[in-house]
Amino acid sequence: MAVRRSRSCLAVFVLTGSIWPNSGQATLLEAGVAKVEITDREAKPVNDPLYVKALALKSDTTTAVLITVDAVAIGEIGYIKNDYLPKVRARLEKELGVSPANVLANASHCHGVVCADVGERTFQAVKTALQNMVPVRIGAGIGHEDRIMENRRLKLKNGREIDVRHAYSMPPDDAVAGVGPVDPEIGILRLDREDGRTLAVVYNFACHPIQGVPSGGNTADIVGFASKVIEDNLSEGTMALFLQGCAGDINPVFYKDVDHPRSAEPLGNMLGLSTLEAARKIKCNEDNRFTVLNETLTLPRGDRSERIAEMEGEQKRLVQSLNGTSLNFKTFISLFMKYHVSSEFPSYYSHLYLHEKELGRNDLARLDAENRGNMEAYLRNIYVMEDLTRLQTNLELLRKHQADLVGSGKKTVDAEIVGLRIGDFVLVTFPGEPSVQIGLNIKAHSPHEYTFVSGCSNGYIYYAPTAEQLRNVGGAQEDSDCILAPEWQKLFEDKAAEILKRL
Repeated sequence: MAVRRSRSCLAVFVLTGSIWPNSGQATLLEAGVAKVEITDREAKPVNDPLYVKALALKSDTTTAVLITVDAVAIGEIGYIKNDYLPKVRARLEKELGVSPANVLANASHCHGVVCADVGERTFQAVKTALQNMVPVRIGAGIGHEDRIMENRRLKLKNGREIDVRHAYSMPPDDAVAGVGPVDPEIGILRLDREDGRTLAVVYNFACHPIQGVPSGGNTADIVGFASKVIEDNLSEGTMALFLQGCAGDINPVFYKDVDHPRSAEPLGNMLGLSTLEAARKIKCNEDNRFTVLNETLTLPRGDRSERIAEMEGEQKRLVQSLNGTSLNFKTFISLFMKYHVSSEFPSYYSHLYLHEKELGRNDLARLDAENRGNMEAYLRNIYVMEDLTRLQTNLELLRKHQADLVGSGKKTVDAEIVGLRIGDFVLVTFPGEPSVQIGLNIKAHSPHEYTFVSGCSNGYIYYAPTAEQLRNVGGAQEDSDCILAPEWQKLFEDKAAEILKRL
C-alpha cells in the first residue's frame, strides 16, 4: 500500500558509470550548474530570454546532468528538430564519454522560439556544469499552488467533452455540467553547498506554459517568470530548473479572458513564490542515493478510421441543419440587446403595450414574437457554426494522425520511460503530454512520499489522454491530437508502478 498521500524547457539527464547507489557509507554528492541563452532574437521581439540550463550531479558511482531548455517539445512540433536528441547524444558520447542510452530529455512545453544552434549551446551548458562541481547536500519537498491553472476539459450535459482553446469557441454556459481535476502539487528537489548556500532548485508542476505576454514577444512564459523569482530570492548563483508535469489537459487560468491583456508574469510570480516558500522549508542532508532506470515500453496506436467516418457524417448533418433567417449580424445584435434589456416590453415603453391591450390590439406583441423567433433561428445557426469549427479542427488532427498510422504501417509506438531517484526525490517520465489524472494516479499509488511525474520526456508522441477521455475522440484536442489506443494508460501506469518499486 502506498505510504504517501495522493498529491498532485527541455531537460536532459546524462548518466555515466554504474546506475546503482553506493551501499557503503554515505558521501556528499557533487553538483555543478551552468546556463546559456538560446533566444532566437531574429524571430520576433524578445520579452524575456530563453535559456538552456544544466545541473550536473555526481556520486561515487553515478554522474548525471539535468538540462532544462525553454522549448515546446523535443522533435515533432516546434523549433527543435527530430535530430536534436540523437545529435546531442552522439556528441556527448564522443566528447564526454557518455553513452546515448544514458541521456534523458524533458521539455517544459513553453512556446518560445529557440535559436537554430540550440544543440551546440546545450552541449556547452553540459560541459560547463560538469566543470563546476562542488559538494552538495540534498533534500526533497512539496509546494502547493492552485490559483494559476484550470482543467481545460469541459464535461457537457449531453455526455460529450470539449476543451478550452483559442482554436474554437466555448459552448453555451448552460451546456456545461462539470470540469476535470488539477494537480496543485509542486515537486521540489533542493541542492545546497556545504556552507548552506543554495546551488539549485528543481521543481515539477503541471500546467501548459502558454499564457503569453501583452507584447506578443518571445517568452519563456510562466516557467521563465517563476524561475526568476526563485533565483532572485535564494543564494546568489542559485539556478532554478523546471520539469513539466502531466499537463495535457491543464491550461493557465483565465486562458480565454478578453477583458485583460494576456500575461504570464503574474501567474509565474505566484508559482515562483509558492515554490520558494516550500523550498526554504526543505532541510538538506548528506544522501548519496542515486538510481536511474531506463526502459522502452511498446504502446498500441489508435485506429481512428471509424471515428473519422462518423465525424464526416456529423459534419454533413450540421451543414444541412443550417437554415436561412431574416436577420444578419447587425440586426441580430440590435434585437438581442433590446430584448435582454427589457424582456417584457422590448419594442417600446410599457404604456403603449398597455394601451394596445385596452384597445384589443396586439401589434407589438406579435412583432416581439416574430423577432424572438428570428433571433432563436439565428442563434441556432451560430451554435451549429461553433460546433462545426470544433469538429473540423479536431477532424483535421485525426486525419493527420490516421495518415501517419497508415503510412508507417506500424500499429505500435515505442516510449522511453525513465525512473530517477535522487535522495528522497523520485521521478517517472513519459514522452508525451499525459492528462493530469495519469500523474495523480501514479503518485497516489507510489511507495515513495516524494514521487513526481514528468511528461514531454525523451521525444514527443503528442497527447496522452486517459482511456476514459479517449471515449470522446474528436471532441477535444487531447483525444484528437493523440496517436495512442486507450490501452496505453494501464500499460504505462503498470510500468510506472513497477519502476517505482525498484527505485
